[in-house]
Amino acid sequence: MSVLIAGLLVFLGAHSLRIVAEPWRARQIARLGEQRWKGLYSIVSLLGFALIVWGYGMTRAEPVTLWEPPLWTRHAAALLTAPIFVLIAAAYIPGTRIKAALGHPMLVGVKLWALAHLISNGRLGDVLLFGAFLVWAVFDFKAARARDRAAGTRYPSASLARDAVAVAIGLALWAAFAFHLHAWLIGVGPFG
Repeated sequence: MSVLIAGLLVFLGAHSLRIVAEPWRARQIARLGEQRWKGLYSIVSLLGFALIVWGYGMTRAEPVTLWEPPLWTRHAAALLTAPIFVLIAAAYIPGTRIKAALGHPMLVGVKLWALAHLISNGRLGDVLLFGAFLVWAVFDFKAARARDRAAGTRYPSASLARDAVAVAIGLALWAAFAFHLHAWLIGVGPFG
C-alpha cells in the first residue's frame, strides 16, 4: 500500500502545483526555462505513474476488500466510461463546443473515470487510487476555472462538426479500450 500512496503523492503532487503553488511554479519556469521545467516535470510524473502502477498491482495481489459491489455497477462503470473518451478527445480537438462549455473536459473526464471506478470496485487499493484522483480532479477543475475567470480566458467553439469528430474518435477509442485493451492492460474485461 505504501508504494501506491507514494506514487499518488508524487504524481498528483506534481500535478497539483498549479493548485497550491502557482507563484512558485512560475518562478521555477522562469529560472529553469520552459523546456527544462517540462523535462523535469515529465520525469517526476513518470516516476509517480510507475509507482502507482507498481503499487496498485501490489494491492491487487493482496487485496483488502472493503465491500463487494453488485455486478450491475461493473456494467454501469463500463458504460459511464464512454463519455470519458469523448471528453478526452474534446480536450485535444480545437474548437469543440464541449471544450467551450466545460473549459477543461479532460478534468471532467478524470472525475467521471474515478467515480465510475469507485462505484464498481470495493477494495482498499481501488478506493485509494480512484478516490485520490477524484479529489484531485475536483480541486484542479475548480482551480483551472478560477484561473480562466481571472485571465478572462474563453474557449472558442467552431462548428458542430468538431464535436462530431470528438464524439466519433472518443467512442472508437472507448470501444477499443472497453472490448480489448482494458482486459489486456488491466487484466479485467469490463463486459466480460
